[in-house]
Amino acid sequence: MTEFSGFTSSETFTPVPDSFFRLLNDIRDADELKMTLYVLWRIEHAEGNLRYLSQQEILADSEFMAGMSAAEVDSGLEKALQRGTLLTVESAAGRLWMLNSPRGRATAAALKQSPSGESDRVPPPLPLPRPNVFQLYEENIGPLTPLLADALKEAEREYPAEWVAEAITIAVERNVRNWKYIAAILRRWKEEGYEGKHRKDSGQDAKRYSHTRFDEYLG
Repeated sequence: MTEFSGFTSSETFTPVPDSFFRLLNDIRDADELKMTLYVLWRIEHAEGNLRYLSQQEILADSEFMAGMSAAEVDSGLEKALQRGTLLTVESAAGRLWMLNSPRGRATAAALKQSPSGESDRVPPPLPLPRPNVFQLYEENIGPLTPLLADALKEAEREYPAEWVAEAITIAVERNVRNWKYIAAILRRWKEEGYEGKHRKDSGQDAKRYSHTRFDEYLG
């Protein structure tokens, strides 16, 4: 058994419906449990209106398939389908899988009405583990000092990991590679609202994240 080093504060999380935990005593088959959680994980990290996963996309995940056979995948999916946690639709690309949720049921209905409607869809990428804030800082800004390490620990407690990562990205883009600038962005988001994901073009960025905009925070 591979020893797990533990969860981190900078990784993403997958929401699991509370009703799923009521089913745990009924799910005795490991393949069913694995496939239900796997589909839920991939779907919850997908984007777009139609969120589903093809069987080929599951089989193409080499890391996951290192511990599963194609027969175990089939068995687990079928048992989840019989239980009602997953739904499936037949298409020209093979079987498509979605959660038995309001969005999943709407997706299944849309795919049945337009079987070729999935042709332009971009397959959901595998969610990648996020590096921790210390690694992000050292890789993008510079070496850590004890004082900076303490500041980063405090930032991890005060702000979401997504904010810190985005603020570091902005500092790199603007070539202002120092913690004061990053901390100024974070403080402004806390006071005025997070706007990291809503940045548009580089020209707007230059004005929005200029030195003068953060002068009051840099003292």
